[in-house]
Amino acid sequence: MAGIKYLNLIRPLLSILPEVPQSDGRVPFRERFLYTTAALFIFLVCAQLPLYGVKTKTGSDPFYWVRTVMASNRGTCMELGISPILTSSLIVQVLVSAKILSVDQSVKAERELMNNAQKLLGIFITIVEAVACVVSGMYGPPRALGAFNSILIIAQLFVSGIIVLCLDELLQKGYGLGSGTSLFIAINSCETIIWRIFSPKTIHGARGSEFEGALISFFHLFFTRSDKLRALKQAFYRTNLPNMTNLL
Repeated sequence: MAGIKYLNLIRPLLSILPEVPQSDGRVPFRERFLYTTAALFIFLVCAQLPLYGVKTKTGSDPFYWVRTVMASNRGTCMELGISPILTSSLIVQVLVSAKILSVDQSVKAERELMNNAQKLLGIFITIVEAVACVVSGMYGPPRALGAFNSILIIAQLFVSGIIVLCLDELLQKGYGLGSGTSLFIAINSCETIIWRIFSPKTIHGARGSEFEGALISFFHLFFTRSDKLRALKQAFYRTNLPNMTNLL
């Protein structure tokens, strides 16, 4: 059982891994609802908390097309989203399927060891991705950031990654309502949709000041512009910001 020997190599590290204790018996629905609500609230706060020390967020977004799946927000503590969880889970499952890691799913101790290996790999991937984001210049040239800001950004991304791992484990161990990753993706998508509808953020462009939120912009344009037809056309078909056509 060479695979089990490989997994045994991580046993000395288990004492330093963050862990959520398994629930004793079935958790009442009310408590599970509260735990799930608290977990999602913490996730949303992190998804809106901007990273400190960033010099610039302009330019193309390399993760634009996968942010929905990653449940991530650019320039925030949730920059990495759930990508470390998904990546580590995929790698471990591939290794188990290829018989490189031999795990007997009927044995509780081996299942727990595999889950801890996945968690440890997720922490390692979080560090690698955080360093890659800084070195690649996503937050500004590394020289402009300086050593202090670079380390600070990496630390923020690392702590946020640990929080996501713990929240996912909390929901997976009987304290939540459903899968943590699925809930994070769903709540992040809902938050994005609601923000694009009701965002009060003001954008200054060639056509003057506009609200980012499609619905707020619709009422603002309709009641402040003298040319109502042109105002409606802009509210429904503007290309640089969310519009009413996207909403409908």
